[in-house]
Amino acid sequence: MTPRILIVDDERQITRVLRTSLESHGYQVAIAQDGLEALRTFTTFHPDLVITDLSMPNMDGVELTRSIRQQAPTPIIVLSVREHDATKVAALDAGADDYMTKPFSTPELLARIRVQLRRKSDEAAAPTKIAEGDFSIDTEAHRVLVRGVELHLTPKEFDLLLLLVRNAGRVLTHKTILRTIWGPAGEHQPEYLRVLVAQLRKKIDAPDTPSPIESEPWIGYRFRAAD
Repeated sequence: MTPRILIVDDERQITRVLRTSLESHGYQVAIAQDGLEALRTFTTFHPDLVITDLSMPNMDGVELTRSIRQQAPTPIIVLSVREHDATKVAALDAGADDYMTKPFSTPELLARIRVQLRRKSDEAAAPTKIAEGDFSIDTEAHRVLVRGVELHLTPKEFDLLLLLVRNAGRVLTHKTILRTIWGPAGEHQPEYLRVLVAQLRKKIDAPDTPSPIESEPWIGYRFRAAD
């Protein structure tokens, strides 16, 4: 089936450019000018992915993201001219899967779309064995292979790696990771996460190669998805 993408933006020039680009790459596209129209379109168009601006009349992108997330796990990519970390964190905490700052590269956006659609497909299959680039994880056996070599991870290191790999290409906020790994009581203990990430990187990073765990300063972490 042709993937369906809903674009939400009140700038008609942006929506025209995105529609042309996405349709030329084989996607089916629907357009909404604001959050309220987007919610109505969402229930009839049933998109596989949503791309939304943050600053819009009637309902902004953060509120739209929150409303969509109450209905479905549909991947959401947020676009914004705002560069403030607080805005990005608000969108991600509301349920967005990724963000890009305007102006953006169309090839990069297309790559981000492919990553999110692939992740959605992988999650639907609910695999017990996950492969992402050099990494192979057996969730039942709690076994991790990196470049064919088995790693010995602590339970928390395994939980963190599994969370990041399952969300490859998606930015996870510090708060989201802390809550998932340590529960609600861990949300206000960022030092736990810094130490755990450092320990995990020592075990999985290859010499002279960027770490697959990418830091998003003041926001969170992203596991670099394989191309």
